Amino acid sequence: FRTERQSRKLTLVIVFIALLLDNMLLTVVVPIIPSYLYTVDDAVANMAKNHTTASPHTPSGTFHTIVSLYDNSVRVTSRGPMDSTPITLDQAQAVSLSTSALTPHNSTEPDCPKADDQLLNENVKVGLLFASKATVQLITNPFIGPLTNRIGYQIPMFAGFCIMFLSTIMFAFSSSYTLLFLARSLQGVGSSCSSVAGMGMLASVYTDDEERGNAIGIALGGLAMGVLLGPPFGSIMYEFVGKTAPFLILAVLAVLDGALHFLTLFSLQSQKGSSLWSLIKDPYILIAAGSICFANMAIAMLEPALPIWMMETMCPRKWQLGVAFLPASISYLIGTNIFGVLAHKMGRWLCSLIGMVLVGVSILCVPFAKDIYGLILPNFGVGFAIGMVDSSMMPIMGYLVDLRHVSVYGTVYAIADVAFCMGFALGPSAGGAIAKNIGFPWLMTIIGVVDILFAPLCYFLRSPPGREEKMRYAFEYWLLVKAASDAERTIHCRPHRLKLLPSFHYQVKRRERNSRHTLIMRHTLNGLSV
Repeated sequence: FRTERQSRKLTLVIVFIALLLDNMLLTVVVPIIPSYLYTVDDAVANMAKNHTTASPHTPSGTFHTIVSLYDNSVRVTSRGPMDSTPITLDQAQAVSLSTSALTPHNSTEPDCPKADDQLLNENVKVGLLFASKATVQLITNPFIGPLTNRIGYQIPMFAGFCIMFLSTIMFAFSSSYTLLFLARSLQGVGSSCSSVAGMGMLASVYTDDEERGNAIGIALGGLAMGVLLGPPFGSIMYEFVGKTAPFLILAVLAVLDGALHFLTLFSLQSQKGSSLWSLIKDPYILIAAGSICFANMAIAMLEPALPIWMMETMCPRKWQLGVAFLPASISYLIGTNIFGVLAHKMGRWLCSLIGMVLVGVSILCVPFAKDIYGLILPNFGVGFAIGMVDSSMMPIMGYLVDLRHVSVYGTVYAIADVAFCMGFALGPSAGGAIAKNIGFPWLMTIIGVVDILFAPLCYFLRSPPGREEKMRYAFEYWLLVKAASDAERTIHCRPHRLKLLPSFHYQVKRRERNSRHTLIMRHTLNGLSV
């Protein structure tokens, strides 16, 4: 039973569910928050306008509406501060909807939000809210990486589940912008713990480069499923059940995976790896991290800006705001599963280069869509290309540490997560401001061109050089293997020397078992055999 608890398959299942939960919570808010904030703001504005019209003799010095962040209510005042009635935000939405229902309009025209300053201002508010998670995660990651090297991966992973559960509960019951912002920021801390520790766990238990690539591809499938299920799940539940329901379901999932991970909580390990600064100075790690950052920045800019652009130009229903991301999510799931295996054969550098170009071309095509059906092909291309990049660069980060540094993976996957978070921090925050000032089409043009220009740098990852110390270990390993091979050939002509063979095999197996440079030795042996 103890062996089963610590098995590689159980580790893979735990990381898969952790990434699924994190990214479902990341994307389930994409269709909910823009519509929810616009509804609340529009309700408050309409109530203030209606009350002003109904009470023309109200003194100019009095407040007409007061938003209370203490109990999440809107107080509508009449002639004096003592004459006030508290109304919850849900009631405010109902009042707004009933008011709009009484307003005469042509029933054949869609009931769309007006493309006014209020809707444009939602770009900035939603962008800052979405970026808060990645910003906090960006700050937390440099501390989580070295921490996993000291105390192991299990405790940070379990802490991540606990924080994720708390964040999900806050999302479910928060109705003000401040509390939603706090819940999103808290999610960044939990995501930092679970993602860094999870990828480090996989890299440590899957030491073979090809097996590691396959395992990371499967784990990224959990990420892809979270991205896939989040937007449509959130939009459908929000329209037909309510805002609270999807977050409560995710909270239950967090509890279940946390209980599963509790089984492995006490298998602690401490390892001393390369310093964070030495890894940051490595140009090859920086190129790999840059690919992750700019590829994911494309979808990060798309998430807050696309629903608002659709509300301006397409007049969609609430559930369509989330379904628009469905092609990208499906294609990301396909891409990570295909190229988790294929990238090792075709060359991960080439897979990433093609993916970066495809991200840029696809994102440039998004503004040409005239309806929701026109978004299918561009979004499919964006998701598929990001899947190519992620499934190639995540294994390369571990491979570069094996090749050029000490094979301890917490810090390098903290850098990978920092790159991911920089994309999701700069993307929504800068993207919201750019979309407001120069428009959504120019926003897509900028990030598309950046991705295409960055793509050629992936060529430098074709054959990165190893460190001299690692090459010395590899040469010693090659000498042992060569000696064992010579002994095997000697057996055919000198059977009495058969007793020498076990000692050679023992030295080779001991080197394979104890050395952290086995992958590098095999890599160098391939070069020596050529």
